[in-house]
Amino acid sequence: MSNHRKGVIALFIAALAFAVNGIVSKLVLEAGLSAWRLAEIRSTGAFAFFLFYALLFKRSAFRFELRALPEMLVYGIIGYACVQAFYFVAILRMPVSVGLIIEFTAPIWIALWVRFVRKQHVPRTMWLAVFLAFSGLLLIAQVWKGLIFDGIGLIAAFLDAFALTAYFLLGEKWGKRVATETLMLYGFGISMLFWWIAFPIWSYPTEIFSKEIDIRGQAAGTIASGWMLILFVIVIGTIIPYIGNLIGITKTSASSASVIGMLEPVLAGIFAWIWLSETFNVIQLIGAAAVIAGIYIATKTRATTQQIVPE
Repeated sequence: MSNHRKGVIALFIAALAFAVNGIVSKLVLEAGLSAWRLAEIRSTGAFAFFLFYALLFKRSAFRFELRALPEMLVYGIIGYACVQAFYFVAILRMPVSVGLIIEFTAPIWIALWVRFVRKQHVPRTMWLAVFLAFSGLLLIAQVWKGLIFDGIGLIAAFLDAFALTAYFLLGEKWGKRVATETLMLYGFGISMLFWWIAFPIWSYPTEIFSKEIDIRGQAAGTIASGWMLILFVIVIGTIIPYIGNLIGITKTSASSASVIGMLEPVLAGIFAWIWLSETFNVIQLIGAAAVIAGIYIATKTRATTQQIVPE
């Protein structure tokens, strides 16, 4: 099997794991654990794993310039802590697929940042992507009927998209300076410390670990302990997809990885439909297709532009 095919498979597994994670995370959140505490335990578990990995296999991941600490703090807090927390708030208050679609508008916001902040040229196809994405969002929200989704959920989803935009922009900059393992180690570590300060770990609501949670959907009546679902979020929903993305990017390309990553909202929508009975009407399905098409065009255009005009 070629390296490229191995990379594609790894990226698909990552997208699949992220998509399923949204469903499981929603079950945990609806069981009473706050979005902040779920983000806290997710960051803590992921950091513990990558710390163990670095100690055993890649000590070079610890190398870091202390003078860049302020910027890395911003990267860890916004790119890791805020992305996770706002995502959890969004999927708790609205359909998982809608939250993910809004989150994945990040390439659109990146294009606008490049054009109006960096003052760089943006190809015409990018504006087509912007038009498709925002038209699709209007159809999904069905604005002519008023606000059909929870207002806080919508705000959280857009804040998540903005945080993800910052994550990509800062990650793109840092990716040229340090190894990916270093970014994950310090990113999750800073996120963990941020949550520990905001919500001390000794006051963690440990009762969630022993709580019995109905996993609903096609398996309604099947009970899982809270610790099992949280472990799922950490291992299947965080560690495996991050490793999958790392393998995929190294064996394919960043542009291929970003396009394949778009499978996540599609797969999440399918799982949510089967598992949680979350459905779209025809107009919303058209809107979702328009947003995904816009994201695809934006991602491909950005990748092409970067190949032609390196930053």
